[in-house]
Amino acid sequence: MSIQESLHHRSERTRTPRLRPPGRPGLTLAFLCVTGFMTFLDVSIVNVALPTIQRDLDISESFLQYVVTTYGTVLGGFLLLGGRLADTFGRRRLLRTGLVVFAAASLLAGIAQGPAMLISARGLQGLGAAFIAPAALSLLTNTFAEGPERNKALGVWGAVSGIASVAGVILGGLFTEGPGWRWIFFINVPIGLAAAVLAPFIVPESRADGRHRTFDTAGAVVLTAGLVLLIYTLGQTVDMGWTSAPTLGGLVAAAALLSAFLLIERRTTSPLIPLGIFRLRVLRAANLTAILLFGTLVTLFFFASLFMQQVLGYSPIRTGLAYVPLAVIVSVGAGVASQLVTKVAAKPVLVAGLVLTAAGMLMLWRLPVHGSYAGDVLPAFLIAGLGLGMSFVPLQVAAFAGVGKAESGLAAGLINTSQEAGGALGVAIAATIAFSRVPALTKAADGDPALVLAARASVFHEAFLIGAGFAVAGVVVALLTLPMMRATEHAGSEAAVPSA
Repeated sequence: MSIQESLHHRSERTRTPRLRPPGRPGLTLAFLCVTGFMTFLDVSIVNVALPTIQRDLDISESFLQYVVTTYGTVLGGFLLLGGRLADTFGRRRLLRTGLVVFAAASLLAGIAQGPAMLISARGLQGLGAAFIAPAALSLLTNTFAEGPERNKALGVWGAVSGIASVAGVILGGLFTEGPGWRWIFFINVPIGLAAAVLAPFIVPESRADGRHRTFDTAGAVVLTAGLVLLIYTLGQTVDMGWTSAPTLGGLVAAAALLSAFLLIERRTTSPLIPLGIFRLRVLRAANLTAILLFGTLVTLFFFASLFMQQVLGYSPIRTGLAYVPLAVIVSVGAGVASQLVTKVAAKPVLVAGLVLTAAGMLMLWRLPVHGSYAGDVLPAFLIAGLGLGMSFVPLQVAAFAGVGKAESGLAAGLINTSQEAGGALGVAIAATIAFSRVPALTKAADGDPALVLAARASVFHEAFLIGAGFAVAGVVVALLTLPMMRATEHAGSEAAVPSA
């Protein structure tokens, strides 16, 4: 079904089975937020445990980032296919499938005995999450009518996604220093299986009308392969350099795969991304900004966790607890933003959030080697956290503006793809640039402990500066591309959208 046809049928009800759970939107929202929380949590929960995992599994520094990026890359690459499968076969059905896959992959990650098994399991986790996230988000948008009711529900979802990212680093520290880093993954197993069993009793089934049985599997595979190859090649430049044959070959091959993806989308009868949807101005702006915002977010957690443990000398549990104020302020920021977007335009709320995020990252850029938590780390966390919380909500609202029920799975997959791909690419770019300086700085330190510590801090400072650059770029994109419209005015304003 084309975008034009989908929007034409936007007023039609989605199909549901004759037997369904009674209407309990509050319980449904809570359940869906729990499932979404799990997938967002696993983006960041490994960050605090990275130094411990690196020692236990003997992972090199250049490969360490793949423990984070593999999950986000596979999740981002298959989210759009997950959204289409959810629309066609049933959103609740795909949600349950994803929960089982996610639980099984978490078990494999928990028993991993080497880097290859752990990174592979993280990729399988990403595949399960790619089924869960769009199914849960499209179920949410079909439960709540467009307007203030849906905006409030999306505000809760946006807050949960942001809080989960912060809660991940807190729980990661608690598990790492408590029962061990493997419990970071084991904890998902009972929760995922229990949610899969309970879903039919809580969540009503829904699917798009006029559904078809053909899917752009080739597009999903090519997109994911292109992203994986790009991120892998970026990571390997730390050891091989930018001008080496493997690096240049990898970049060319990644560009070819991503170009092939666009060609597939133009020619297939059932594209993963009907390219005409990008003519929705608000949706386009929201997704581009999301890439940059989540590049900042994942860079913050990845490098702040390393800085606190490897420079400031914090234990894993202290590092995790250091994020508690950040988690609280993200919630506060999201709560403020969820109220503001129903009263004023989303654009100034988003811009203000991004400016605060950039300011917090710049404060981290200036963290002293022997800095204190209260005087140096905490202020930066509070400012960045407030900005992140204020940014999540307007992005979620804008991503669904003017999108009908029949395409809610596509919109859900698209915004989640932008977030996950942005996070993976952001930390890959920051790690590649920052870690490339490690050999030269280590050699210059000549074994002097103080100089080695200063060199490592310098590497992390550069990564924070790159993260601030992502946030500043997000401000520019939002100012130039996001229209000055209130959230409730988006609906129906862009109905005439040509098909791809």
